Amino acid sequence: MSLTAKAIAVCPKCREEHKINIYKSINVVENPELKERVKDGSIFLWECPQCGSVNLARYDSLYHDPEKKLMLWLLPSGSVSDEQVQAISEQVKTMEGYTLRRVDDAGSLMEKVLIKDAGLDDIAIELCKWVTKQEMLSGASSEEERERVAARKLHFYSVEGEGEARLITFTFAEEGKMLGVKTGWNVYEDSFGILERNLQVRPAEGFARVDEDWMSSVIK
Repeated sequence: MSLTAKAIAVCPKCREEHKINIYKSINVVENPELKERVKDGSIFLWECPQCGSVNLARYDSLYHDPEKKLMLWLLPSGSVSDEQVQAISEQVKTMEGYTLRRVDDAGSLMEKVLIKDAGLDDIAIELCKWVTKQEMLSGASSEEERERVAARKLHFYSVEGEGEARLITFTFAEEGKMLGVKTGWNVYEDSFGILERNLQVRPAEGFARVDEDWMSSVIK
């Protein structure tokens, strides 16, 4: 069941305090209408009644899709102690066949949902991102360009096409714009194959962080 609560939020523009509705848990089987709001990010936005600005609400929330066996725990920094995370991870790690992930921000939660809906493995996608960024770095023509490329945070956006001709699109923000880069389906297949041959790479049980930093630490 999806659970809502009230929270106090301060508008960053006019500095007025307001009570807003937040979702402490989101069950997209019992409340399927919430899934699109998660995928487009609108579930985490609120409009200030004083000045009309649209703001991002930062709060912890548990996303649950029983049909896809996906549970995502959105935990902004400092919202829950490591001890609490460990205790809850112990309770849920026996959920057979589930993908359990911890994310730090709404954008990362949205990305994990998109990856699962596309029928892809999020660990293989992270390896795809790493390979794609290495290719982008190798094509940089100056140290300044290399620094710019290294700072890019790639996010899964979509997979398009059929069969071996499929292309995966990653997006990234740069100079106030959202840009994209495409990578071939063969890169995903190769990444998935590497993981299948190296099962020790996969994270431990419980709510694991699987992101760019984690993948970099594994490869190094």
